[in-house]
Amino acid sequence: MLWIACCLALMGSALAGCGVPSIKPVISGYNRILNGHNAVSGSWPWQVSLQDSTGFHFCSGSLINEYWVMTSALCGVTPGQHRAILGEYDRSSNTEPIQNKSIARVITNPQHNSNTFDSDIALVKLSSPALLTDRVQPVCLATSTTNFAAGTQCVTTGWGHTGIVASPPRLQQVSMPLMSQAICQLYWGTQITNNMMCAGAAGASTCLGDSGGPLVCESGGVWQQVGIVSWGFYNCYVYFPGVFTRISALRSWIDVTVATN
Repeated sequence: MLWIACCLALMGSALAGCGVPSIKPVISGYNRILNGHNAVSGSWPWQVSLQDSTGFHFCSGSLINEYWVMTSALCGVTPGQHRAILGEYDRSSNTEPIQNKSIARVITNPQHNSNTFDSDIALVKLSSPALLTDRVQPVCLATSTTNFAAGTQCVTTGWGHTGIVASPPRLQQVSMPLMSQAICQLYWGTQITNNMMCAGAAGASTCLGDSGGPLVCESGGVWQQVGIVSWGFYNCYVYFPGVFTRISALRSWIDVTVATN
């Protein structure tokens, strides 16, 4: 019934320079990334493509500072086998100014449960720091007290299945409403823990290949990541909510892990 990902120094609530793309995104309509559409090139500068040695994209992530990428633990990112590609938009192009980074270390949340998908988060340390440019910038992270209301339209991005194309070359974006925990549990029951949140069920969905990617909400001109694409209905049904790792519930672990590693 489910799909899952296959096969800074201590951060404040708003890391300086985070969450404000130099190239502005354009959100038109809230209708895969089932029912999504092409993003503006460079407008989600924290988007990371996680790839194997052949260049196959298997998961997404988000840049949270020069050295760290945040993703889903279910993606199984492995140093030596996988790489983080920064600044990419069109995966069919060989002219984009991407940064191809090897991975030094992956730290999975110790409470992660691969059977229940709880605490589905991993931090990926890059072997060398990202060069911050107009197309490569960190996202701000929700704080432990961040609370966007149910119904807030937020955005998720990725190169996952669209139902038309298995893996579209250009980065896709889709806006979807946040869902209250109570309504989320009506769909998914006791599978939903306090470390999870739901969004969607309104004609759009994330899908295979989107796992690990960001769910971001805008406030005061700044984008904050509130969730990580985690799991959902097996066929990415657009009227069933997707489940995301809740950043606010795990923010303390993120800060401590980054600060001590």
